[in-house]
Amino acid sequence: MYSRARFIMVGGFLGAGKTTALGALARHYSYQGKRVGLITNDQAENLVDTLNLRSQGFSVEEIAGGCFCCRFNSLTEAADKLSQEHRPDIFLGEPVGSCTDLLATVAIPMKRLYGEQFDVAPLTVLVDPMRARKILTNQQRGGFSPKVAYIYKKQLEEADAIAINKSDILNDAALSELKLLLDDQYPEKRVFTFSARDGQNLESWFDYAATEMMDWQKTMDMDYDIYADGEAELGWLNSAFKVVADSEFDPNRLLSEIAGDMQERMIKSEQEIAHLKMTLMSGMDIGFISLVRNDAVPELSQEIQGRLQEAEVTLNARAHIAPEDLQAIAERAIANACHSQQLKFEILSTQAFKPARPVPIHRMSH
Repeated sequence: MYSRARFIMVGGFLGAGKTTALGALARHYSYQGKRVGLITNDQAENLVDTLNLRSQGFSVEEIAGGCFCCRFNSLTEAADKLSQEHRPDIFLGEPVGSCTDLLATVAIPMKRLYGEQFDVAPLTVLVDPMRARKILTNQQRGGFSPKVAYIYKKQLEEADAIAINKSDILNDAALSELKLLLDDQYPEKRVFTFSARDGQNLESWFDYAATEMMDWQKTMDMDYDIYADGEAELGWLNSAFKVVADSEFDPNRLLSEIAGDMQERMIKSEQEIAHLKMTLMSGMDIGFISLVRNDAVPELSQEIQGRLQEAEVTLNARAHIAPEDLQAIAERAIANACHSQQLKFEILSTQAFKPARPVPIHRMSH
């Protein structure tokens, strides 16, 4: 069907469900007999998203150290590596959840520099419906500052299509209200409504991503000072730790207690969780948990059957809080959860920081 490889980016703020949607998209193309390569992106190494997608059997390259907008050369190098090893028909890219201005810094350079190799699909931006309703109605900007909310709204402004993910968590009236808000504030955007987790109503989006082309005529002004200040208000934590028990322990309980403890502490400190993800691995056993807002419930998207004696846990947390405070909250939660099951734990690696100021390598306009 494709004379060239197709490059599909799926954007959206932290916690919108991009990894779940990309996994569904990758499975869809794989079932059609197409080869798929995925590129994940973060400010630091050791991504839960990468582990998640690889555990599903996909070929994944990870770009760390900055957003796609600032790591364009790394993006093309990752695509080259996937091309040499797997020759994908479809490349799926997941930019950092706080990244925007993707049209000028990624899509247009991709078209101009590599147009003979890639067709660039329209940019779909996913939203978590609860957070979107709060930000679009200005309910304390969804727990974020005006500068973080600026990034969120810029992501929607540059989208070709906006996808309301997790549609199953809203009733019909609330879903209709959100669609009206999007239509009012972002007219002429294509809007999809689906649940990537449950696989509901995805077909029309799959077809759109496979066949439509990006709108190269749209433009967007970008204030990089506000963008940089907004990202600097977010704390980033990537951590890995090992747990060992004298007798077997409940791994699902461990993940749930860490997430719940961190949630309680964030609420008490009046700071907002943007996204908390953990994966627990022991041999072939792997479990995932995710928390996307202070007012959400930690979700064990993949449970481990049975009990374990040792495991390694990777924790990624993004929140509207100083990184050193986020690290302290995580380490206290880990200690408490391990103590409750009499586990010994060892921190293997920790990166706690604020994202660096975005400096695009290739920012091209029309």
